[in-house]
Amino acid sequence: MIRAINWPFCIWECFISIRQIYADNSTNMSTFKKNPMAVMKPAEGAPVVVLNRNQPIFYCVPADAYKVLMGKLEDIELADIVRQRQSSPEIEVSLDLLSAM
Repeated sequence: MIRAINWPFCIWECFISIRQIYADNSTNMSTFKKNPMAVMKPAEGAPVVVLNRNQPIFYCVPADAYKVLMGKLEDIELADIVRQRQSSPEIEVSLDLLSAM
C-alpha cells in the first residue's frame, strides 16, 4: 500500500528498477527450471529472457544464435584492428619471405 506522502518516491523507485529486455520471448525462473527445453522450443531459435521477480536475470540463447553472435563480435574486433593499423606506416615484405614462414 502506498501512502499519499510517499507516492512520488515510490513511483521514482519503480522507474529506476525498470530494465530494457532484449528478447521477444520471456519466462520466469520457476518455469525455466522445471523444463528448459519446453521453454526454448516455442521460441524457435530465438533468445529467451529468464525473469526473477519481473527483472531479467539472464538470457538463454540457442547454440546457433550464439555462434552467429560470436562471429559478429569477432568481425567488430577485427574491423577495430584494421582501423587502428590504417594509420601505421607500410612495411614492404617479399612474398618469398612470407612463404618461408
